[in-house]
Amino acid sequence: MNKDRIDELVKILNEASQAYYSGQDEIMSNYEWDAYFDELVKLEQETGYVPQNSPTVNAGYYEGLGEKTTHEYAALSLAKTKNIEDLIKWANDKDIYLSWKLDGLTLVLTYDSGKLGSIVTRGDGHIGTNITYMKEAIQNIPLKIQYKGHLVVRGEAAITYTDFENINNLLSDDDEKYANPRNLAAGTLSLDKSNLDKVKSRKVGFYAFTLVHIDEEIISWGSRMQFLKDSGFKCVDYERCNAGSIRECVERWTQIVEGGKMDIPVDGLVICYDDTLYAQGGTVTGHHANRAGLAFKWEDESALTTLKYVEWSCAASTITPVAIFEPVSLEGTTVSRASLCNISEMERLGIGEDEKTTLEIIKANKIIPKCISVKEAQGSFSIPDKCPVCGAKTFIKISEHSGTKTLHCSNEDCTARKVQKFARFVSKQGMDIDGLSVQTIVKFINLGYIRDYSDIFKLDRFMDEIETLEGFGTKSVNNLKNAIEKSKKVHPVNFLYALCIPQIGQDAAKKITQAIGWEGFITRVESLQGFEDLANIGPERSKALKTWFADNDNMHLFDKLVNLLEIENVEAVNNSNGALYGLTFVITGDVHGFKNRAQFKAYVESQGGAVTSAVSKKTDYLVNNDVSSASSKNKKAKELQIPIISEDEFVQRFGGIDA
Repeated sequence: MNKDRIDELVKILNEASQAYYSGQDEIMSNYEWDAYFDELVKLEQETGYVPQNSPTVNAGYYEGLGEKTTHEYAALSLAKTKNIEDLIKWANDKDIYLSWKLDGLTLVLTYDSGKLGSIVTRGDGHIGTNITYMKEAIQNIPLKIQYKGHLVVRGEAAITYTDFENINNLLSDDDEKYANPRNLAAGTLSLDKSNLDKVKSRKVGFYAFTLVHIDEEIISWGSRMQFLKDSGFKCVDYERCNAGSIRECVERWTQIVEGGKMDIPVDGLVICYDDTLYAQGGTVTGHHANRAGLAFKWEDESALTTLKYVEWSCAASTITPVAIFEPVSLEGTTVSRASLCNISEMERLGIGEDEKTTLEIIKANKIIPKCISVKEAQGSFSIPDKCPVCGAKTFIKISEHSGTKTLHCSNEDCTARKVQKFARFVSKQGMDIDGLSVQTIVKFINLGYIRDYSDIFKLDRFMDEIETLEGFGTKSVNNLKNAIEKSKKVHPVNFLYALCIPQIGQDAAKKITQAIGWEGFITRVESLQGFEDLANIGPERSKALKTWFADNDNMHLFDKLVNLLEIENVEAVNNSNGALYGLTFVITGDVHGFKNRAQFKAYVESQGGAVTSAVSKKTDYLVNNDVSSASSKNKKAKELQIPIISEDEFVQRFGGIDA
């Protein structure tokens, strides 16, 4: 009987692990997984029966797609405990380091001769997937370091809660919502080479947590981490302690999480010995090296509460159910709402919609409120047939991949579908309105405060109501008021970018205003005159502008905004006498004289030149400090017989900051 239960638990946990590590829809919470895992460990110890595919003896999940690479050093998992006494006993009389256990995906980076050689996922701990093609799309990964020997670094790829909320709310109809940041990170790192722009937009960051190998002898773990910091790696936070101080350290670090001060997802803490030679001298049992480190996971605190109602919130056409319940105290904060994710999750939980329904709530990773079970369901939930934002009919969409049921708005013009445009409108490159995050915009749309861009500048009508909303208060409302007021004075380049006119980014907006000034732009808009005569605008961008302004709704919105805002009257700039007038450059790779490529580009444009992203027949020079590299841009330039010059050569010929 116990063997049957063990086989059942192994199957349940392995299926959950596959979803966990591959970015599929989440099957269960960490809370539920830990409960099943603890039960499995206990039964295996009692019976001595341990299946070969048991998660107690296998690390991670072996991904089925992509080029496979064998790890030079096995990426074994750590033994786990929820008892501080175990940490004290493990530390013994040794100096140890405490660090975060980030909730993401482990990656292994290898360097030789100062250059990044490979990025490999953890996989099953012995074989992972090679994703080196993502090297420029994942944040915080140095492509070059000063150290010229062989270096192996292990770290976690993670997405912050802030970026997760923003990205999840902006996903298009063809995408699936993700359950949490780790789930989104896993899905992102499973994308192929054709989706690097998407990977980059997801803002996956790499955080080094250990130096696995270096040719030099650095025994101290703390010194090895300092070496990584000095080499340009972003590392997890860590603190030196010992058996006598570890309890106080754990409690203090736990308070950081409970206080909401951690934006990067963590699901526990890790301790390791400072003496790495001592650590390497341990034995390996199953898939744990007994001295490699010990992970500490918090005991999840749960609370029972009564459901008040289910709120349906719409963003990018997806209508998400949220449980609103009687406030409960969890992990030091008061919680009154938790996302139910989708219709399938509501069905899995067996949630009712009557006020007598009893829910069990936790804060996943001590941060995100989550309903993990329904203790007593009264009535059955109903699915709204109208969108809460626009009132249009709703429909249920079933994912071909996972079978997950989600609710959607049928109205193509629903305001909630425009969340991505609102996000661009308030962005730093646009109107630069600090305090209007994507999740706040979604909330205001669902409350009916915002229907078009101009409503943002009329939010003072609702400030008393906003002050009473969860997450707001007098200070945050005043900050929002000030940010909106400050944004009313705007440069035309930022304003044009904010309007989300197809094909008109900051570069195009800058070229237009430099060529004809703001008044010249207004004159052309009012007469529906084209812009194809302007340098680097061309017929396609001109057509996009004319089409946008020919739409009565767009023109009406434009007029409203012009009357509400103070747009700087920028005059046309005549740089036809500049040293680079008529020349087109492509700038690639690292720069050393200019502060960055943006400053380099600004100089070229100030001298009448143009900078494009791709090498073509119209390119006059490719600037690359690695003139002999085999990069695609260098190859293209050689094919077209376009000169490839270094940054120093550029300065010698055309001037610049070092001239």
